[in-house]
Amino acid sequence: MLEGTQGAAGSVDLDGGTALAESALVRRAQQGDADAFEALVAARRQRLWSVCLRVTGDRHDAEDALQDALTAAWLHLAGFRGDARFDTWLYRIASNAALAVVRRRRERVVDPFDLGESDQLDPRRDHADQVGDTDRVRRALAALPEQFREAVVLREIADLTYDEIAAQQGVGVQTVKSRLNRARAQLQAALAD
Repeated sequence: MLEGTQGAAGSVDLDGGTALAESALVRRAQQGDADAFEALVAARRQRLWSVCLRVTGDRHDAEDALQDALTAAWLHLAGFRGDARFDTWLYRIASNAALAVVRRRRERVVDPFDLGESDQLDPRRDHADQVGDTDRVRRALAALPEQFREAVVLREIADLTYDEIAAQQGVGVQTVKSRLNRARAQLQAALAD
């Protein structure tokens, strides 16, 4: 259902806004238009994948979380009122789905050699060093408390604002700032060793 971005109205380019406005796509999708939903998701798929991968720390769990998130978004699209940006709503669903997968599989060990599709390797650096660096970052991120990890991923990967993260986590903006500061400090300490 979610492979292409070609709909009855032709190719949809959300970044350039050439075919339809986002709000029109949302309305069409809410009326059951799978092509409109696909166009909305296609423009955000890489970030959704990154959110799921960073929260879960595991490629297979991220795949499960992404599929769960897309299914939930489709099923609950009628409930999207437009109070927040569509991106924010969708990233919140992805984050919640990823956290649910983490909770279900707490005892599973992260595979340090499983590089996600979004990981870009620098051809000038030794591959083993890059894998080691990726592993260190993933382990440091996985060691953070859930609320900290979620806040960092939503800020750094999904590019949400403090207000949007606060709404997602059900806390105040100052709490989000505190969580981000503490998370960054813990990451910095873990990566400095």
